[in-house]
This record gives sequence, structure tokens and C-alpha cells, in this order.
Amino acid sequence: MCRSIKTLRPPVLPEEATEEDIRAAALQYVRKVSGFRAPAAHNREVFDRAVDAIAEATAELLEGLEVRGRAARRAG
Repeated sequence: MCRSIKTLRPPVLPEEATEEDIRAAALQYVRKVSGFRAPAAHNREVFDRAVDAIAEATAELLEGLEVRGRAARRAG
């Protein structure tokens, strides 16, 4: 378990998770899984793509969750 990744859904995080919160969690996940705090130059592109993909999946998850009887948030 990566203990530095905080729960981003209410009620644990009472306000909405920001893009910055989501990206920070994604970065921590990729760092943990890859074993690199910062990748070497030849791994930077794949590292950054992984962070982007995980941030996108996290935002989608948070958008679709229904918490304690509250309806899922709907975009636009």
C-alpha cells in the first residue's frame, strides 16, 4: 500500500478533489509501482504517460462514484 496516496472522495476529502490532488495521487502511484522517484531521461516519456493515464482513470472513477446515497456527479 502506498501510504502517501490520500483518499480523494467525500467524506474523507470534504471538498471536491482538484486536478492537482488527482495528479499528485497518480504520480505517487507511478513512483511506487516503478520504483523511481524521478525517472531517467530515457524513461521520462513512458513515466509521464503513465501518470497521465492514471490521473485520467482516477478522475473518471471519482466522477462516477456514488457516496452514501448521493447521486454520481455528471459532467456538463
